[in-house]
Amino acid sequence: MHIEQLKLRNYRNYESLDLSFSPNINVLIGENAQGKTNVMEAIYVLAMAKSHRTSNDRELIRWGADYGKIEGAVQRKYGVLPLELTLSKKGKKARVNHLEQQRLSDYIGQLNVVMFAPEDLHLIKGSPQVRRRFLDMEIGQVSRVYLHDLLQFHKVMRQRNAILKANQGRSGLTDVMFDVYTDQYVDLAIRIIRKRFEFAEMLQKWAEPIHRGISRGLEELVITYETMKDIEPDQSAEEMGNRLRERLDGLRQRELDRGVTLAGPHRDDLTFFVNGHNVQVYGSQGQQRTAALSLKLAEIELLRQETGESPVLLLDDVLSELDDYRQSHLLNTIQGQVQTLVTTTNVDGITHETIRKADLYRVTAGTAEHENHDD
Repeated sequence: MHIEQLKLRNYRNYESLDLSFSPNINVLIGENAQGKTNVMEAIYVLAMAKSHRTSNDRELIRWGADYGKIEGAVQRKYGVLPLELTLSKKGKKARVNHLEQQRLSDYIGQLNVVMFAPEDLHLIKGSPQVRRRFLDMEIGQVSRVYLHDLLQFHKVMRQRNAILKANQGRSGLTDVMFDVYTDQYVDLAIRIIRKRFEFAEMLQKWAEPIHRGISRGLEELVITYETMKDIEPDQSAEEMGNRLRERLDGLRQRELDRGVTLAGPHRDDLTFFVNGHNVQVYGSQGQQRTAALSLKLAEIELLRQETGESPVLLLDDVLSELDDYRQSHLLNTIQGQVQTLVTTTNVDGITHETIRKADLYRVTAGTAEHENHDD
């Protein structure tokens, strides 16, 4: 798939913008703070119905405007699909093929994207919360059931936590609704954990050979989904549920003391091992960057396998963060395979033929114009 056209209205620093893109490589050039990243973010928001930079949708609406709108024409294998997302004080409205969607979980997945930005280089060494968000966003693109389960899980956990908070500091708890919420919580938690195990296994399948290639055969990457120590991927759902329930029973008093749920997928993590060593703890910056790059390239292959179409790749100011070898490996991999949008302050330091053949756009103070290479 690829995005043919993007229209913005009152989005960030854009009052109005209408751009058409090549299905190959598109490079947005401009100084910092001119709006390059805002274009990339808008495509991400069009796909995911949320920003990768902020959880406050009001920040996405142009200063002084009542609403913001993102429209896109997405070329899918069965034809062009119009997408539209409107942001306002009342919330978000999403349309697919001009039809309003009642649930955002039905909207997400119409446009698949892989975002690679400087902060993604911290995916390996950042907090577990960053990696959980990565898991949720990527699985959500290919599984509406997972998105629905995740929303329900957080809702039930909030209800369970409210009872714990109301009884905080007490010794023991007898509450029928608490038991009902706990049963619902365990069921949803196990569904999420099983899907994450499955996703991590697929990610490993694609990332391992990619990482071996980037490291010139010197490194082996192993990706592991870390959940409760008594839960293993080969267990049945019933067995996993029993383990989690036992764990929660054992934590009951501590949960009452703290007023929060202390076990479940909201505390899980992904770990990365290179040649048997935890790269988050013991890896060099180069190894961490190679692992992050391998992860992003694996995402492309995984989404292609799951959906039958290549996602759109967004490279936001990341080429300058990679050395020449990793940069070349990335550009060689995507050449002719994936629609890619690249932001950079200039292309002088990028000698790769892929960039020389790219469509160029000059971004200046909330405007973006297509330009020829010989302009």
